[in-house]
Order: sequence, then C-alpha cells, then structure tokens
Amino acid sequence: MYPDDEEKTAFITEYGLYFWNVMPFGLKNAGATYQRMVNSIFANQIGRNMDIYVDDMLVKSKVRTDHLKNLRETFNQLMASKLRINKYKCSFGVTTGKFLWYMISERWIELNPDEINAILDMQPPREYKDIQKRTGCLAALSRFISKSGERNLPFFKNLRRASSTQFYWDDECNKEFEELKEYLSSPRFLS
Repeated sequence: MYPDDEEKTAFITEYGLYFWNVMPFGLKNAGATYQRMVNSIFANQIGRNMDIYVDDMLVKSKVRTDHLKNLRETFNQLMASKLRINKYKCSFGVTTGKFLWYMISERWIELNPDEINAILDMQPPREYKDIQKRTGCLAALSRFISKSGERNLPFFKNLRRASSTQFYWDDECNKEFEELKEYLSSPRFLS
C-alpha cells in the first residue's frame, strides 16, 4: 500500500487509532487491485506455466523435469516482488488436486465433489435469495452440464418473474431441479 494511502484505512479501537500498512482484502477494490498486481508480476508465466486467480496460484509443467525450473522461476518472482506464501497452504509435485472449485489432474478437470454435494443437499428454495444462490451455483457449473441453458431455463424464468417481495417456485422448477440433481450425481469431467 502506498504510504500516502495508509491514513485512508484508519480505524479506532479501545487502544487507539490504527491504520493498515498493507492492503486488507476487506477494502472495496482490494481483490481487483491484487489481481492486477499478480497479473503484472507473473505476466511472463501466466498461460505458459502458471494460472492465477486472486491468491490461488497453480504452477504447471508438461514434463516433470521442467517443474523445478518453473517453480524456481515462480519463487524468484515472488522474492523480487517481496511477496510471501504460506507453506502450510502449498502442495508441490502433485498430479491431482483441488484448484478453485475444480479437481484437476494431468488428464481432466472434474467438478469438486464438495461443490456437487452442496447442490445435492439443497432444499427447495423458500425465498427470492435462495433462487438467486441456486442460479449462481448452476451458472458456475454450466460448462459441466450438457444443454445447460435448457436445463436451467425454468430457474432463470422464475428468477426474472420473482422479485425481492414476491416469490415463485413452481412444480416445473422443482421437477427440473430434481432431474438436475440426478444428472450431477454421476461424475462430470472436462478433458
């Protein structure tokens, strides 16, 4: 954080007035600012041997012998930029693992079972916000759902028809949602 901007983050406690000298993620534009920063720092690596989403980084290699070289390049960039990583949140040399909302291996991308279970455990919505959450989840999973637009159409229609004061969830939505749960209960892969 620029020293001139530190005073803009001031807050009062019973022990006195304090301010941040690093950017806290709670600030309105902190996430976008951080993303721009890491995109700039790792511009030479992104897409080639690294993927980044905010503070989640994935260093990837086509062959095992290149992996140490790619890690070294990443660590050099981190040190040059005075960034630190938490060693307890790191995994090295794995061929399969969770990244963002997905399970990734060297051959495929699969939906994270935790994400699927969250949808399978959903109860019928009781209010407008429940429909919003549901359509948001389904939109995020759309690349794994064949004919996603057709399957989700009843939910989006009801979302458009509903408002924060009126709630609609009809039998068609209930039927379609149960069919979607059935569909998601078998593994979904992208290769």
